[in-house]
Amino acid sequence: MKIQIKISTLPDCGDLFPVKAHADDAAFDLHSRIDAVVPIGRSFLVPAGFCIELPLNYEAQIRPRSGLALKHNISLTNSPGTIDAGYRGEVGVIIFNHGPEEFVVKRGDRIAQMVISELPQVELVTADELSVSDRGQGGFGSTGK
Repeated sequence: MKIQIKISTLPDCGDLFPVKAHADDAAFDLHSRIDAVVPIGRSFLVPAGFCIELPLNYEAQIRPRSGLALKHNISLTNSPGTIDAGYRGEVGVIIFNHGPEEFVVKRGDRIAQMVISELPQVELVTADELSVSDRGQGGFGSTGK
C-alpha cells in the first residue's frame, strides 16, 4: 500500500521536487534552492525549496549523500535530521564541510537524501529494574575494534 505525502514547492522551485533516481532507491534526492559557498570547518543551512505534510506517526529523515562524503568530505551536522509530522516550513539541510577547501553548492545540486519512515506507537514506562542481557552496560567500543 502506498502512502501519499503532500509536497508543496516554493515559487519557481518545481524543478527541485524530491525524486528517487532509481525506482528501487530507499531515499528521495534533495536539491539546493540557492547558490552558496560552505567554508572549511563550518555548517551552512541549505534550503531545499519545498515544504512537506507528513501524516501522523511518520517522520522524514534527512541523511547525507555518500558521494559528497567520499569526494568532498561533506556531511550533515545533525545526521540524520528529523522532520516531524507537524512541521510545515521549508525543508533545510544543515551541511558541514570537513574538507580542505571551500565547498561550492549550486542551485539544483543534490545535497542530501530523504527517507520517509513510519513510527511505532511507543509508551515509555518507569521500571525499578531492567532485565539482564549478555551486553549489560558495555558500550562505547566495549566489543573491541
